[in-house]
Amino acid sequence: MEFTAKQIADFLQGEVDGNPDVTVNNFAKIEEGKPKTLTFLSNPKYTHYIYDTNADIILVNKDFKPEKKISATLIRVEDSYLALAQLLNLIEQSKPKKVGIEPMSFVSESAKIGENVYIGGFAYISDHVTIGNNSKIYPHVFIGDNVTIKDNVTLYSGVKVYPNSVIGENTIIHSGSVIGSDGFGFAPQKDGSYNKIPHMGNVVIKNNVEIGANTVIDRAVMDSTIIHEGVKLDNLIQIAHNVSVGKHTVIASQSGVSGSTKIGKKCVFGGQVGLAGHLNIGNEVKIGAQSGIAQSLEDESEIIGTPAIPIRSWYRSSVIFEKLPEMYRELAQLKKEVKKLKKQDKK
Repeated sequence: MEFTAKQIADFLQGEVDGNPDVTVNNFAKIEEGKPKTLTFLSNPKYTHYIYDTNADIILVNKDFKPEKKISATLIRVEDSYLALAQLLNLIEQSKPKKVGIEPMSFVSESAKIGENVYIGGFAYISDHVTIGNNSKIYPHVFIGDNVTIKDNVTLYSGVKVYPNSVIGENTIIHSGSVIGSDGFGFAPQKDGSYNKIPHMGNVVIKNNVEIGANTVIDRAVMDSTIIHEGVKLDNLIQIAHNVSVGKHTVIASQSGVSGSTKIGKKCVFGGQVGLAGHLNIGNEVKIGAQSGIAQSLEDESEIIGTPAIPIRSWYRSSVIFEKLPEMYRELAQLKKEVKKLKKQDKK
């Protein structure tokens, strides 16, 4: 499928700077642009590629000012990265959609299946499950008893959804993720053994959530573990029992959130962040990668490190870290000189 620069600009409400009739049929990174492809410039460090790329159309921000001639046609938009996302979504939505129930799947007679649903082979749909319209359940998905899946949900191959979980509209869960498994709760005994604490709650995932591959969200001991609207979780994340993740928070890969911690709205966590249990993390908190968080944080905190400290303090400290060996040698030399001076004074 081909599109002209004018058609793309009209869709994005942008402005064509160059040939409006040039056509493209694919996407490319700006440094690897080829004829008939569209690319974009968002990060300034890639600007030098715009003068040499072979891509025919480039999305740029409206305020972009070239320093020399550019052979490609530019489409000027408010936000080139967001515009690219809109185009990719348009292409994704135009792909053929699977519908129907494949013969090797199992669907309980008590399950309620909406319209235009796809259920792939070897999927297992348990008793009293509800699946909303236009949802897609790929092969080898397991859905436990009394699960509610609302409209336009996609569960990729290998997803496991434990009983009583609720998954909101337009949610995407990638392969290998587990929703509603038992939390890590054990009562220590006098003999040193541990008794398992049954988890009687569930997981509630609100609308427009995306959960990466092999992420695990444990159900609550009581009540619900809640992933609120618009949350984006990367691959390989652990969300423990009774956690609440606020609206539009994003958490990068290999992070872990311990039990009963509450995370506010619009937070951003880097990869491998670890949060202790029973914390309250405010709204719009930013946590740098590999940080260890052992105390609650106020709104709009920006921290990094283990133990975590304000990010500006960490940057100043990091300059000193690499100088520590030199400073240690200088300190040792100063100690020797002070020792000599003390001996001279005694004489």
